[in-house]
Amino acid sequence: MKQVVRVAAGQGFWGDWLEAPRRQVEGGPVDYLMLDYLAEVTMSILQKQKERDPKMGYARDFIGAIESVLPAIVERGVRVIANAGGVNPVSCAQAVKELAAARGAAGKVKIGVVTGDDLLPRLDDLIARGHALANMDTGEPLTTVRDRVLSANAYIGSTPIVEALSRGAQVVVTGRSTDTALTMAPLRFEFGWAPDDWNKLAAGIVAGHIIECGAQCSGGNCLIDWRDVPDLANVGYPIVNAHPDGTFEISKHPGTGGRISVPTVTEQLVYEMGDPHAYITPDVVADFTTIRLESVGPDRVRVFGIGGGAPTDKLKVSIAYRAGFKAVGTLVYSWPDALEKAQAADRVLRERLDRLGLRFDKIMTEFVGVSATHGPLAGQPNADLPEVQLRFGVRGESRAAVERFTRELAPLVLNGPPSVTGFAGGRPKVEEIVAYWPALIDKTEVQTAVEVIA
Repeated sequence: MKQVVRVAAGQGFWGDWLEAPRRQVEGGPVDYLMLDYLAEVTMSILQKQKERDPKMGYARDFIGAIESVLPAIVERGVRVIANAGGVNPVSCAQAVKELAAARGAAGKVKIGVVTGDDLLPRLDDLIARGHALANMDTGEPLTTVRDRVLSANAYIGSTPIVEALSRGAQVVVTGRSTDTALTMAPLRFEFGWAPDDWNKLAAGIVAGHIIECGAQCSGGNCLIDWRDVPDLANVGYPIVNAHPDGTFEISKHPGTGGRISVPTVTEQLVYEMGDPHAYITPDVVADFTTIRLESVGPDRVRVFGIGGGAPTDKLKVSIAYRAGFKAVGTLVYSWPDALEKAQAADRVLRERLDRLGLRFDKIMTEFVGVSATHGPLAGQPNADLPEVQLRFGVRGESRAAVERFTRELAPLVLNGPPSVTGFAGGRPKVEEIVAYWPALIDKTEVQTAVEVIA
């Protein structure tokens, strides 16, 4: 058994720094590269892509990431775990296989594919058998929006990833696994942790939670002393250095920028935490109040003392559905009286929309530079601001009404308050709204499958 397993984070979301995966495998010794691509809205975007092309539906950036780390996989045995499969993990795995062949590594890379999280084809059957898939926030049954559902995916845990690793997979591709499972799985596999060793499993979950957002725990997006975070242009992504007893250290490669400290790790721990006594995952319920942190050297934080308990009998389901249309446009008003001009333009635009008989579910106005970030809490400043951006948006079920709104903003350039700019982008674009519907499903209804291809 290894005494230290190093899991490096290389992506915190789809769209993260393209250089990070390569930098992680080239910057020093690592055993695993964890790449997290999925957010709730990402699944619906990928589903739309799959509707247009059945071979799509996965994070295509992942193929470039694999290309950049392929030598490390083949020559050094670095293993990669990613949820880049989205709604089409099989096609994603096939793309990895084709890439390996094109780069002279045919037959040298075993790819594990985890499926079973996609519930979209089974929704009607599940509903017919009494699974309401009620919205966790409102309690409404899914039947109220069933005809508009785009995607439905259960959050799966680390068990099928462990199986893929045990079958020799060097690259493991999943659909909607939990972010934390991508780090937990290699630790379970390497250390042989029992499926009911709750404290160690909770440690794996906490390790995954700390690095799941990439550089957010190594100085990026850091609130505490952010001015003093060194060399963000060269920021180092985090690495978990894990031990068989469930303790681990968070570090980054020497010579990289950013910072690993108790404050930066703490900030990441409270991100999306929920109940600190019960951080619920498919594998274990972790108690965040038991976590202990200590600095053990420059850019190195030890994490220990973690406790956990048995998981629930449910899995969370991420459902996305069509919820109408929106359009957002902006105009910038300059000094003097910038805020007063923007407020006047807001009133004029609302009156014109009302006179046209246009009805929307919501009309939103923000005065960027005054109240966009904190809304009414910001109050109204006394200073005469040099410029204010009016950001005006509408949302509604009628695409035609939203389309008509897009034609009413630009005329304010000449027939509204003076000193306006910032309209060079033209009319606002009408966009379809995709809304999020969180639900629960019995674990017994979700059966994962693992295939290993080469």
